[in-house]
Amino acid sequence: MFMKIWFTGFVWLLLGLLARPAAAQDLVYEPKNPSFGGGNTFNYQWLLSSASAQNTIEDTNARNGGLERENADPLTSFADNLNKQLLAQLTNRFITSQFGSGTGPVKPGSYTVGIYQIEVVPGSNGVTIKITDSGTGNQTTVTIPNVP
Repeated sequence: MFMKIWFTGFVWLLLGLLARPAAAQDLVYEPKNPSFGGGNTFNYQWLLSSASAQNTIEDTNARNGGLERENADPLTSFADNLNKQLLAQLTNRFITSQFGSGTGPVKPGSYTVGIYQIEVVPGSNGVTIKITDSGTGNQTTVTIPNVP
């Protein structure tokens, strides 16, 4: 019995003498992607090539630079451009009539610009503009508030 206690004590003493203090270090997060602030800029090319290799979806617009100009009709392009310019002019007049000195306010009523039906209704909160696409039936309502 004495031998067993002595042997157990010796093992504990030996373990105590051989044990080293535990060492630790701080863990520091370091982003890999340079887009996330702090990432290594040399990783950019590797990340891009890795993502491109994993992409299995083919972009049909990439062949012609994202523009569908091969079969574009010049008259359709002209009409689209004209509609965009008219809508931009109306937008400028709405904003300048509400917020600054312009060519004068747009009169309340209904306007037709291409396939768009535009209704201008003044109210106590400002001018409400309702734009309806007659081709799809989609509607957008914009309220331009009165400036105090």
